[in-house]
Amino acid sequence: MTDKNVYLASKPRYEILDGLRGVASVLVVLFHLLETYSGGQATQIINHGYLAVDFFFVLSGFVIGYAYDDRWNKMTVWGFFKRRLVRLQPMVIMGTVIGACFYFFGQGSGFGLIGNVPGWKVLLAFVMGCLMIPCGMKMDIRGWGEMNSFNGPNWSLTWEYVANILYALVFRFLPKAVLGVLTAAAAFCTLDICLNWNVFGLLGEDRIANAYTVIGGWSLTAEQVYIGLTRLFYPFLSGLLISRIGKFIKVKGGFWWCSLILVVLFSIPCVGGAGNILNGVYNAICILLLFPIVVMMGAGSQLKGEKSTKICTFLGELSYPLYITHYPIMYMQMNWAWTNPDAPAYAHVMVSVSCFLLSIGLAYACLKLYDLPVRKWLTEKWLKRK
Repeated sequence: MTDKNVYLASKPRYEILDGLRGVASVLVVLFHLLETYSGGQATQIINHGYLAVDFFFVLSGFVIGYAYDDRWNKMTVWGFFKRRLVRLQPMVIMGTVIGACFYFFGQGSGFGLIGNVPGWKVLLAFVMGCLMIPCGMKMDIRGWGEMNSFNGPNWSLTWEYVANILYALVFRFLPKAVLGVLTAAAAFCTLDICLNWNVFGLLGEDRIANAYTVIGGWSLTAEQVYIGLTRLFYPFLSGLLISRIGKFIKVKGGFWWCSLILVVLFSIPCVGGAGNILNGVYNAICILLLFPIVVMMGAGSQLKGEKSTKICTFLGELSYPLYITHYPIMYMQMNWAWTNPDAPAYAHVMVSVSCFLLSIGLAYACLKLYDLPVRKWLTEKWLKRK
């Protein structure tokens, strides 16, 4: 989720990374659509689509370091926070609003709390979602224990905000050696979860279905907070470290090769089957090694041709709106599929394809009619230099 405000116009953009973020966002939508028909969260048809979040965090760390590390002599901490709020918060609000509009369309046995909680609680959860205040378990109004019951993917934005705060207050001051030590410590925590070591005793016994994966991070429980912070820290710190070291990998046709790598990494079957330590090793290799390499390839390569540039620009602009608005539609798709298990196969295909196209169209409309105009207005009113 990169910054595209006018104050960064003087810096060249890593357009390939923008495009890769879009590719990952599209794969997330497909992952969630197919998740409805899988036997469990560790056995989705696009099996490792959940790792897109970890890839996003690598991108985020890299772009934050690149965009802001050399600006602190003319930018305050509050100025940095304002810029990040302008970039992220409008779509956080829109995602919550869309989730509220679709909320009761998900009412059914799969979401047991919908229709069974008082109105004041629904309203309070909505306000908290718009203000990016994570909801605890007692404020759950869907039944899944999400930080934002209207829009599940908000949980990763919560950790994105945490990363931005820590960057402004701590990480930007750290020399590369110290940053490397922290990255190594974060890598240990990643291995702790992926390999199910449970060194700190924070992984619960009920984590059977998601053992040997990094799946989690969306609830305010000790286990989920640990998973969420772990999924944030290594990717974000490694991306930040890559931006400071500045050693990239140049590849001809870099965007297309990196895109293919992401498709393969997200789609490959669970190694050894769900709940197998080999799958945990695969998760760890992707997060600790392959995603940083993909970012280094994307940063070191160049786009050739107007067509590739347009594709990357389009995917980059669409990526954040698509990621943050698609899940309310997924709730509706899940509820329909669970309510109509005996519907003919073509009906399930039609519903899923329709939801995919609706997700793309809704995200594009939000981008053009809301996100870009609102951010432009906020930039002029709130960030414009005197």
